[in-house]
Amino acid sequence: MGAGAGASDGMSDRRWFISHAGVDRAWAEWVGWQLLDAGLEIELDYWDWGAGDNFVLKMNAALERGRFLALFSPAYFEPERFTTPEWTAMVAKKEQITPVCIARTTAPAILSFLLAPDVFGLDDHAAREALLRAVEGPSRPDQAPPRPPGMLARVSGSGPRLPGSLPRVWNVPARNAAFTGRDGMLVRVREALASGQRVAVQALHGRGGVGKTQLAIEYTHRFVGEYELVWWVASEDLALIPDQLAALALHTGAAPVGTPSADAVSALLAELRTRSRWLLVFDNAEDPDALAPFLPGGTGHVLITSRNPHWHTHAVPLDVDTLSRIESVALLRSLGAGLADTDADDIAATLDDLPLALAQAAALLTIHGLSAADLRAELARSTAEVLDADPPDGYPVSLAAQVRLTTARLAAKHPGAAALLAALALLAPEPFPATNCTGNLPADTSPPLQETCASRLAAGKALRAIGRHSLARVHNGTLQLHRLTQEILAGQMTEQEHDQARADAEALLAAANPGDPGEPRLWPAWQVLLPHALALDPARLTTSPARFVVRQACWYLMDRGQARPARERLQRLYDTCLQQLGPDHEDTLRAAHHLARAYADTQEHERARALDEDTLARHRRLFGDDHRDTLASARNLAVGLWTLGRYEEALVLDEKTLETRRRVLGSEHPGTLLAATGLAVELGSVGRVDEAVALEEETLEVQRRVLGWEHPDTLNTASNLALRLADAGRVDEAVVLGEETVECRRRVLGSEHPDTLITAANQAISLAAVGRVGEAVVLGEETLEVQRRVLGWEHPETLITASNLAVDLADAGRVREARVLGEETLEGRRRVLGEGHPDTQRTAGWLESLGEEPESAGAG
Repeated sequence: MGAGAGASDGMSDRRWFISHAGVDRAWAEWVGWQLLDAGLEIELDYWDWGAGDNFVLKMNAALERGRFLALFSPAYFEPERFTTPEWTAMVAKKEQITPVCIARTTAPAILSFLLAPDVFGLDDHAAREALLRAVEGPSRPDQAPPRPPGMLARVSGSGPRLPGSLPRVWNVPARNAAFTGRDGMLVRVREALASGQRVAVQALHGRGGVGKTQLAIEYTHRFVGEYELVWWVASEDLALIPDQLAALALHTGAAPVGTPSADAVSALLAELRTRSRWLLVFDNAEDPDALAPFLPGGTGHVLITSRNPHWHTHAVPLDVDTLSRIESVALLRSLGAGLADTDADDIAATLDDLPLALAQAAALLTIHGLSAADLRAELARSTAEVLDADPPDGYPVSLAAQVRLTTARLAAKHPGAAALLAALALLAPEPFPATNCTGNLPADTSPPLQETCASRLAAGKALRAIGRHSLARVHNGTLQLHRLTQEILAGQMTEQEHDQARADAEALLAAANPGDPGEPRLWPAWQVLLPHALALDPARLTTSPARFVVRQACWYLMDRGQARPARERLQRLYDTCLQQLGPDHEDTLRAAHHLARAYADTQEHERARALDEDTLARHRRLFGDDHRDTLASARNLAVGLWTLGRYEEALVLDEKTLETRRRVLGSEHPGTLLAATGLAVELGSVGRVDEAVALEEETLEVQRRVLGWEHPDTLNTASNLALRLADAGRVDEAVVLGEETVECRRRVLGSEHPDTLITAANQAISLAAVGRVGEAVVLGEETLEVQRRVLGWEHPETLITASNLAVDLADAGRVREARVLGEETLEGRRRVLGEGHPDTQRTAGWLESLGEEPESAGAG
């Protein structure tokens, strides 16, 4: 019996607030009914609080009005439960707590002084007696006072049975003893079914192996006390449903023995519409319209499990997703897998937290005796084979078999949808813009996929077919396969099927190509396509359009400051093209063009120059001096020459290239403008500052008009011009333009993009030049911190910023900090550039004098 302190008046002694974990709702309702029947007043959140009510305020008000009945269970003491602030508040106030145990559990030490009687494991009468003794004491009157008027009518029915006791009509499969987690979802299902609204028909949908059936079984057992009739209907084969419902009609007396199935079903549905407190479970139903004639209506409850999410017309769908990581680890251990925390977490992550996959893994660990390392090795070798092992208890087939059967059904009805699915199995486990491919597939694409992507209408049908089978998530024209589903599908393909799927995947990539990766308005589309473009091995690409998409994806990466992953893929692509197609093939030359930029972006400038020089020679021989590919190669080579200190050669080549571009492409062509920007940087660097400023001002005006103010090329020119204006003595103009450009680059590219950091570093120089040294130091420190993290401590741009910041620190009077930073920079430049490099010598000289003109950061 509960023990505690504090007096209360007679009114509050009759009113009880029932404190419980959400997953224990069935017990809370049973307790509520027993107290009502004993003439007590109760407050139960499900009955008395409306949607939108403030839970904490309602709880506090309830505690002020009456006494506190706590239903102790393992879930009750979980730290994240609302029950924790409930009972801790009562203990802190030294108010009376009356507990009862509804499951075997151990209370926290702070509550050890309480005696909590068991009401579980007893029959209905004994459990009721134990509850009422706890609430009112052993001297309770023999006859209960009359029930409060109106209460029973408000909550309806005759009250639930003791949780765990089975109704007379019951055919539900046995409960899974290892069922773990899902407490929140069970509560949501119960709340929805008990609301009395249209949601009395709930459809649990999700992909195979996610645990829909196990969730439905657990619900029926957890809330069995709420029903007088529970009937399970296997619904995968629609033809078998009438006989199962006819059997229920016999059990309920709705139809006598010998009644034809159709008549018995009609009689049953009519009978159920007149009764309450019944539950029908239609397991693995796939066609909403076909199942609709078997839904009784009325005040009873219907629970449906399905792979098909499209139940909105007949039920309220509830998406059943994978387990949380905590639940996955708990499931593995509940199935007997003795795993270290890191092993359990790693296996759960590998298996996408999918219950069926986890159950199969646990069986391999416990029954077959595999170690965690063995299991990981087997999964790495063949996920599909591992998940094709014998299914664990409670599951009719393995996960791999389930995927195989579902895919076969899809292929039989919609071959094009199956072809689309197979192709996506080889791409990334991210949303793929399938409807963007319509009408764009190459002519040699497989006929089923060609037909599927012939129009948005045809593609929409394929997406709906895939969605109905829950083989992928469908959203706004995109398809997303789970990684585990991908691995199973790919692992089940024959060599011929795999080759066809790869060819189709290349065709999809080519069809979904958003366009120029340098165009900001296309960046959102590139963000979606990028993981898929990077998923295929560049060395195994077979078509020019697919190679083109991969090259553009790598260019997008480099524009976003991710040169290293781009270089790795471009190297594989170039090497393969060189071997298979030869050095003069168009795909080889374009791969070389992209790879040379990647070399430059990763500071391998000599390799970049050599590759650009070879590519330019081939372009001139194959296409002539005026071809746009030749001109692009000439510009790239000039950049490489300049970086290596061969300034005169670079300047001559760039001047000639710009003249040719203006003649061949026009003065407002984006390529021409880009070349003009590069030439202006070189002119300024050799002391021809006025020419540089004039060329950059002219170029910027045209770019703003032709490309827009926020185009990366426009911002690049603006950044360079701000630096050049400072060199020309127009420092105030430089500061204004620099501030505008830094703000715009942060907005367009992000605050950590290398180009944004270059502009910020240059702006610090301009601020110092106008005497705003304190601001220059702050901006320089911020920029250096990010560059060291993003680019590395010894990246050339990082070292330039560090050198300039050291100068600003000295000018601000922080000489000791300036010297430390200068020495770090000198050491870095010696390692990266060598002792004799001009920048290294410049830093060494400044350290000797602690006075030197700042350097300009890199420019595009």
